[in-house]
Amino acid sequence: MMYSIRLTIAHYYDQPAANSRHLIRVLPRAVAGRQNLTTHLLEIFPEPESRAESVDFFGNMTTSCAHRDQHAEMSIRLSCHVEMQPPLRWQDLSPQVAQIRSLCDTLTDLGPSSPLHFMGPSPRLPPNRAIRDFAHDLYDANASTTANVIRIGKALHDAMIFDATATTVDTDAADAFRLRRGVCQDFSHIMIIGLQSLGIPAGYVSGYLRTLPPPGGVKLEGADAMHAWVRAWCGPDQGWIEYDPTNATLVGTDHIVAGYGRDYSDVSPVRGHLRSSGGQRNTQAVDVAIVD
Repeated sequence: MMYSIRLTIAHYYDQPAANSRHLIRVLPRAVAGRQNLTTHLLEIFPEPESRAESVDFFGNMTTSCAHRDQHAEMSIRLSCHVEMQPPLRWQDLSPQVAQIRSLCDTLTDLGPSSPLHFMGPSPRLPPNRAIRDFAHDLYDANASTTANVIRIGKALHDAMIFDATATTVDTDAADAFRLRRGVCQDFSHIMIIGLQSLGIPAGYVSGYLRTLPPPGGVKLEGADAMHAWVRAWCGPDQGWIEYDPTNATLVGTDHIVAGYGRDYSDVSPVRGHLRSSGGQRNTQAVDVAIVD
């Protein structure tokens, strides 16, 4: 199955900005046996004075750029095709959580995919008692690690209300959990803290989600958005599984990975600094479609 992705991120400044540097992480990454980026075009307007492509520690594709001259707005436009492989037959091969804790004590690998990097805390995810208690109340010592991951993700989905106006990109997971409202970033951060409190290594995934129109409706251009979900390490036989608590589902071919990290700060689509005054406004539009 081939997907076409189009993304536009625009920044509008109240006063012209200059001497800006940005790090961009929007390109879908290669995931063995799952997805492959076949073609892509990433444009930055205005044209930056310098630009470089690289791969970060976690294997995410990054683009850095710098603008020296003044500019009233900056936009990033991505057009790409991603080939998705059919999912493998689902099997639960994971041990109980107690065994996961014991296995983590014996790990020595410090490579990008090592569970040791995802045992917490991380810059955006300090421990939180309320979230820990929520996860521990749901924990089933007799169930597999995978079953516990799904159980906690589903319960979080049921406990939270998706509300794009309730939080911002800087909202703490603890505040979103107290409100019981938020967006996919909040759902994912809360779930990661809960899983880590049980000793289950868990991390943050940024990417794209193909959404379907209502029955009889027409899919709107730009109606999709960059999305976030969770990955959890469920032992050497199961490996990493991915769960979307915002939609209460295991991740399938409609979820396209752009980046893996510990939390949002590792995989934010755009980060950087600039010299300006006044405020700024950001917009984002994404369209994900199947290529006929």
